[in-house]
Amino acid sequence: MKTIATFSIVAHDPVRQEWGIAVQSKFLAVGAVLPWAKAGVGAVATQAFANVAYGIEGLELMAEGKTAVETINIVTAADDDREYRQVGMVDANGNSASFTGDFCMDWAGSITGDGFACQGNLLLPGTIEMMAAIFEGTRLGGGELAQWLLTALAAGQEAGGDKRGRQSAALLVVREGGGYGENNDRYIDLRVDDHPAPIRELSRLLRLHRLYRGEVKPEDMIPLADIALPLQKLLMRTRHYMGVLDGEFTPETRAALFSLIKHESLDDRWDGEGELIDKAVVDFLMEKFFDE
Repeated sequence: MKTIATFSIVAHDPVRQEWGIAVQSKFLAVGAVLPWAKAGVGAVATQAFANVAYGIEGLELMAEGKTAVETINIVTAADDDREYRQVGMVDANGNSASFTGDFCMDWAGSITGDGFACQGNLLLPGTIEMMAAIFEGTRLGGGELAQWLLTALAAGQEAGGDKRGRQSAALLVVREGGGYGENNDRYIDLRVDDHPAPIRELSRLLRLHRLYRGEVKPEDMIPLADIALPLQKLLMRTRHYMGVLDGEFTPETRAALFSLIKHESLDDRWDGEGELIDKAVVDFLMEKFFDE
């Protein structure tokens, strides 16, 4: 059994009622093994010589009303190999707990706080301390759990991270009805299985998730008439528009833009009507087709 040498953070947002995990590891496809979460129940990160039963049984126990501390005590007590394991949990109420076995490879340890737990093994010293500090500071500034987790993870990497290097990362956030189709809780489930800079790639995927699945905010809308000329140049580049570069948002320009947006599956963010468009859509299209 291969060690999942990694650092992770599990956390709870009591305002949006979300539970989540962010992790980076020198291990292929860590997102397939380490993160476990269920809306209204809690979140679990199982690592080192990972025991996936900690995720399965941990969520079952917390669903029955056990706290994170009680749950960790139960699952580790039943495991003869617990001294090789590491696990962090937050429960339905945001209570946190973490366990590091005595035989986890140095450096290994954890920090727990209000609504979160950071843990890691085979780390450079200072990694989880920085993660905890950045998480606590970032959540005071507003925003959402996914960004707090990812910011903390990036801070851990900057502080040293896994001393063997990096390979994969994952971000899982659940909330009731938050998943695709609103009939499941998997609000965000992003994985980078093998990449030289997995956290950076995970950040890119989160940006795409927000673009395709996020809400359109009124304050982010900009007038189409103000960007007609750069849009015409973009549409010429993509061969959706072959008209005059006159800087006028004509019906021909509108039709060409909507055709491109439908091709990019972004028509949930702009339906071809009105005089405003989401700036995030324009920025994405400009970056994609002018940076190629």
